[in-house]
Amino acid sequence: MSGAVTRVDGDAERREGVLRVGTRGSALAVAQTTAVAESIARATGLDVELVTVTTQGDTSRESLAQLGGTGVFATALRDALLAGDVDLVVHSLKDLPTAPATGLVVGAIPKRADARDALAARDGLTLETLPEGARVGTGSPRRVAQLKSQRPDLDVTDLRGNVDTRLRMVAEGELDAVVLAAAGLTRLGRLDAVTDYFPLSLMPTAPGQGALALEVRAGDEKGRGPIARALAAVDHVTTHASVVAERHVLAGLEAGCAAPIGATAIVDDGLLFLTATVYRPDGTERLTASHAATPDSLSSAHLQEAALDVGARVVAELLQAGAADLAPLGSSR
Repeated sequence: MSGAVTRVDGDAERREGVLRVGTRGSALAVAQTTAVAESIARATGLDVELVTVTTQGDTSRESLAQLGGTGVFATALRDALLAGDVDLVVHSLKDLPTAPATGLVVGAIPKRADARDALAARDGLTLETLPEGARVGTGSPRRVAQLKSQRPDLDVTDLRGNVDTRLRMVAEGELDAVVLAAAGLTRLGRLDAVTDYFPLSLMPTAPGQGALALEVRAGDEKGRGPIARALAAVDHVTTHASVVAERHVLAGLEAGCAAPIGATAIVDDGLLFLTATVYRPDGTERLTASHAATPDSLSSAHLQEAALDVGARVVAELLQAGAADLAPLGSSR
C-alpha cells in the first residue's frame, strides 16, 4: 500500500480522496513537508498533495524581531487550514506560537531531527578558531546572546534570507560565518557547509528546534478518518513530550520566539529531563533551571502530563530567580 505525493498550486482544484498538506514555499519548508507527506503516503496509502502558501515571513525583509517573531510564518498557513483550502499544515515548531489557535490543534509531532545549531564558516573555522572581530551572521537574539557569551570579541550581524543566501554571504566574503539550525541543513542536504556543531549542553537551542508540527482543524485528529490516520502514522510520542516541555517554558514565561531563551528536553531511562536558560541580550548574564519528571509510563498521556509538570517547575524557578528582569521576553501570542 503506497500513495503518491504531488505538488500543486494553492488555487488548484480539490480532488476527492486526496489529503492536501499546506506548506510555506521556501526550499526548506518544501523539503521538510515533502518528507512528512512521503511518510504519510507510505504508512497510510493515501495520495498527498503539497499546497504552497505564502506567509508574511516569506515576503518581508525585516528582521524577525521587527516583524514580531512568533507567528509571522504561521498565520497564512492557519488561515488556509481554517478556510478548508488544505487538510493539515506543517510548521517548523519553533516558528509556531505557544498560544492555542481557535479551532485548530497540533495533532502530531514527527520524530525530531538534530536539534543543535551549527556554524558554517570560511576556511573550516570553528567558533573557537574564528579570528578576533570575525563577522558572524544570525537573525536570532538567542544566538546573538550565546555567541557574545562565548566570544564577546565577535562582530555579530543581524541578517535575513534563506539558507543558500546566508551560505553565499560566507562564500563571497561578506561574512566570516553564519549560525544555522543543523536540522535545516540536514533536510536541504547541505551538511557539507558545517564547520562546527554547538553542543546543546553549552548552547541550548530554541524550544522545538529540529521538530515539525502538524496542525489540523479541531476534531479532525479524532476517530479513524484519513486525517486522523495520517497524524497517528507520523506522531513520535517522546519527541512530542519533549517539545511540549520546552514550549511550556515559553508559554510560562510569556515569551516569543525572538526572546533569548534556549531549552532542551529529552526522555531517557524512564525520565523526562528539561533544562532552560534565559540570557541577557548582550550575553553577559544567564539564568538556568533544570528539572526531571518521572512519567507513570511512556504512553502519550503520561508523557504529556510529565512534560507539563517539569515545564511548570522550570518556569517557576526561572521567574523566582529574576528571568523577567534579565531579558525582554516579548509575547508568545
